[in-house]
Amino acid sequence: MTPTRSISPMLFGSLFFAVVMLVPALSAPLYAQIGIGLSVTIGPPALPVYEQPPCPTEGYIWTPGYWAYGPYGYYWVPGTWVLAPEPGFLWTPGWWGWGGEAFIFHEGYWGPRVGFYGGINYGFGYFGNGYEGGRWEGGHFFYNRSVNNVNITNIHNVYNTTVINNTTVNRISYNGGNGGINARPSPEQEAAARERHIPPVAAQSQHVEAARANPELRASANHGKPPIAATARPGAFNEREAVPAKEAGAPYKAGNEQPGRPENNVPRPGNNEQAGRPENNVPRPPAPSHAKDLQPHEHPVPPNTGNTKQDQKYQQQQDKLIQKQNQQHQQLQLKQEQEHQRLAQQNANEAQKQQAEQRHQQQTQQMEQKHTQQQQKMQSKQQPKQAK
Repeated sequence: MTPTRSISPMLFGSLFFAVVMLVPALSAPLYAQIGIGLSVTIGPPALPVYEQPPCPTEGYIWTPGYWAYGPYGYYWVPGTWVLAPEPGFLWTPGWWGWGGEAFIFHEGYWGPRVGFYGGINYGFGYFGNGYEGGRWEGGHFFYNRSVNNVNITNIHNVYNTTVINNTTVNRISYNGGNGGINARPSPEQEAAARERHIPPVAAQSQHVEAARANPELRASANHGKPPIAATARPGAFNEREAVPAKEAGAPYKAGNEQPGRPENNVPRPGNNEQAGRPENNVPRPPAPSHAKDLQPHEHPVPPNTGNTKQDQKYQQQQDKLIQKQNQQHQQLQLKQEQEHQRLAQQNANEAQKQQAEQRHQQQTQQMEQKHTQQQQKMQSKQQPKQAK
């Protein structure tokens, strides 16, 4: 059976970054999923029609393509097969949703269950509710060939179950707003949103960055029909398995694709940040994948409260903490580089390399989160009060 195609709307009007103080259309658990930190005032184009490239090997799970937003407006991030970060985990796709004042992107994540993804019909098992493309059994992933392109010569964990798709077939790529999908999360999907998650792995982040840097993937250039719609592996844009879109999901309307002034970003509520604070309005750089990508922690401006001894004590504590944290940077960098060398000596396969990259990304981000918490704790408990 031919794998189900991925399809979806249109680009209306001008784009600009917007302040989003509240998201009344979304429940609190969903709002906490917002991870990309930006919003725009119009919805993305329709999802293009394309075929799925074959699954490269066992353990890879399909992540559907979507329209992301960058310096030149919307651009297409090709669908691709990604090695699951750990057995039992599934991918919940990211999605655009109307938040009352602007469209907001909710970042995808890995977890034990597929959560809410806006009711968007991405195809290939993601028909707007849950995932019909496969399941985990005994630590192995079994693929539903009725909706996935799987070569049974290479992959034996397969089954065939015809999927009765009760979702209205359309090409809409966003939830809510003018012409968007009208869907809300179920109690089970809200519960899934509160479970342990893993953010997009390093290979996915690099895949997105490669798409952002490719001018041909911009909606203003391809008019909703990207020349690279899907790949067999993350970032494999030039391999022969990469497939182009067959057609745009809907007639493309040229609008003002140039973004307006970068007023601010939506903060990450999951990190307890408050909307509208000036320090949260700076666009975030991509999350570091390795310890070598981290910048050394810098010494803060010395306090000057008029109490010399107290200021000196606090400064010494800060210096000691920063020195310790920078040493941990170096130790983790050495550990990761040694693992890269060991994999090269062992002629590790692609799956082993990708697992290492995912592990390194998690190690790096967890360490930086710990360092941030340590600094915040010191500032809240030990920083002297400024003299009135």
